[in-house]
Amino acid sequence: MLNLQIHSEHFTNPLYLESGRILEPYDIVYETYGELNEARDNVIVICHALTGSHHAAGTYEGDNKPGWWDGLIGQGKAVDTDRFFVICTNVIGSCFGSTGPMSLRYPYNDPYRYKFPVITILDMVKAQRILFDRLGIHQVHAVIGGSMGGMQALAFGVFFPNFAKKIIAMATTAATQPWAIAFNKVAQEAILKDPEFKNGYYDPEVIRENGLSGMAIGRMAGHISFLSHQSMAKKFGREYKRTDGLFELFGKFQVESYLEYNGYNFTKWFDPLSYLYITKAINIYDLSRGFDSIEEALNKINAELYLVGFEKDILFLPSEMESIHTAMLAMGKTNSDYLEVVSDYGHDAFLVEIDKIENYVREAL
Repeated sequence: MLNLQIHSEHFTNPLYLESGRILEPYDIVYETYGELNEARDNVIVICHALTGSHHAAGTYEGDNKPGWWDGLIGQGKAVDTDRFFVICTNVIGSCFGSTGPMSLRYPYNDPYRYKFPVITILDMVKAQRILFDRLGIHQVHAVIGGSMGGMQALAFGVFFPNFAKKIIAMATTAATQPWAIAFNKVAQEAILKDPEFKNGYYDPEVIRENGLSGMAIGRMAGHISFLSHQSMAKKFGREYKRTDGLFELFGKFQVESYLEYNGYNFTKWFDPLSYLYITKAINIYDLSRGFDSIEEALNKINAELYLVGFEKDILFLPSEMESIHTAMLAMGKTNSDYLEVVSDYGHDAFLVEIDKIENYVREAL
């Protein structure tokens, strides 16, 4: 059974961040599925991507939209909730309940906004590790994630080498490359230059009601990086909106309507400051920070490592995933496996084309 449950934990001990700053107190919201067995050795941790949340599977009461990885997690699915106890936490810095830039800052009782510290992928992972310790979970069967979730999965492997027996990282990288940073820059600038952003002092209720056009534009750019030339051609072709004339200046192709709809809709449910903080965390992500080389960092991984790249991913190229595997082999490590999925979908394939990864995940587990 799925047994979807939502929980929240409050921490009063300081969280020491990579930047040297401290976050205290802080909250972590998380969801669990399945049942924890007596030996406590059937735990799988799911890590979410940039705009994801702790809601990875199942549907809430009165809601028809399932969690973002519902095709992968559940009864009889690749991550089988009849066998495994699955935990997905909302990362710190996000806007779905865990402490982030719009959380109230103790003891002043007003939102952090820019007083929120810059956080890193390692900080997100460290906070999760503290949560799991509180829950009495000191080792897990697997950590699984794609995109920013894959960054977290790899960080678990490097910085907590004995925590997970298996790590499955998809559509990610060992260090964010200029191409991805450039897309994030467009989104960041578009948010900052929107007068309605009010230099970070916006009213969140107003944004939820009206959206934020700068952020919508940034999201459109980001969305292009999640798809591929092939998937766009297949999905939209050169279809034009039936109600628009070809020679109307603001007449639209279907692809334009799609980007507009997704862009503007997004700004009503995702917080702009969270977007700035999390894209910063993604931009500065580099597994080799603190090590002499990426090889030295990867050498720490004791878990069985399963790497999945997607053929037409232009955000995190499959070669970035393969290079991690190649580095592992070059060091004589035999705990690494690499799969390149044949897919036209692009970066978002790890969310959309579940049928192409489910057997690999099932066998890895």
